[in-house]
Amino acid sequence: MINTNPKRSDEPVWWGLFGAGGTWFAMITPITVFVLGILVPLGIIDAEALSYERVADFATSIIGALFIIGTLALPMWHAMHRIHHGMHDLKFHTGVIGKIACYSFAGFITLLTVVFIAMLML
Repeated sequence: MINTNPKRSDEPVWWGLFGAGGTWFAMITPITVFVLGILVPLGIIDAEALSYERVADFATSIIGALFIIGTLALPMWHAMHRIHHGMHDLKFHTGVIGKIACYSFAGFITLLTVVFIAMLML
């Protein structure tokens, strides 16, 4: 028999954040590491391009603030979702407590990031 009143799930929210974080981590993070970790130290990009004033101006712009929030928060949601489901796969059935712990930690990191950026913009 088909249940005509199925219970709504909150999984689409977590899967959406998981997908956004995985996409960000796979596409944006390697470019960021390449530019900041390889091109600048090798002198291909002038170090003056990353002076304190320019970086502070970037971080306090809307695009820069969103970039920093995305770089720190989205991969954390991806990681916490993976840890939550990985524990289940390893037979650590933590239930709702594990879910709350994982997603609360990701939310806490997101909140810290937003507060940090807001403090920079003041």
